[in-house]
Amino acid sequence: QVQLIESGGGLVQAGDSLRLSCAFSGRTFSRYKMGWFRQAPGKEREFVVAIRWSGVITNYADSVKGRFTISRDNARNTVYLQMNSLKPEDTAVYYCAAKADYSSDTAPYDYWGQGTQVTVSS
Repeated sequence: QVQLIESGGGLVQAGDSLRLSCAFSGRTFSRYKMGWFRQAPGKEREFVVAIRWSGVITNYADSVKGRFTISRDNARNTVYLQMNSLKPEDTAVYYCAAKADYSSDTAPYDYWGQGTQVTVSS
């Protein structure tokens, strides 16, 4: 019922920027909390950041603080992840996910996108 499609990944050099997008469809976007996760080969999936319909932001992962910024445009049913000063360590598949906005911060996400690859070369 809910479909999430990530886009914007690619191959960049260290220090470059990318903006990822996640398009939401199927239900009322503004009533969902949207999160970004990433997973590198051989590593567990890592929480990056999340945002509520109101714009309240969950704390960024320590590894991306000061470099990544989450935002959402409820009119366009889209959430963004602006990634600046990219490092090779940021290389991963990035996923967006959704859960009901009233869900607790620790509750699991119900819907997931297919992911978009971000590769950062040195």
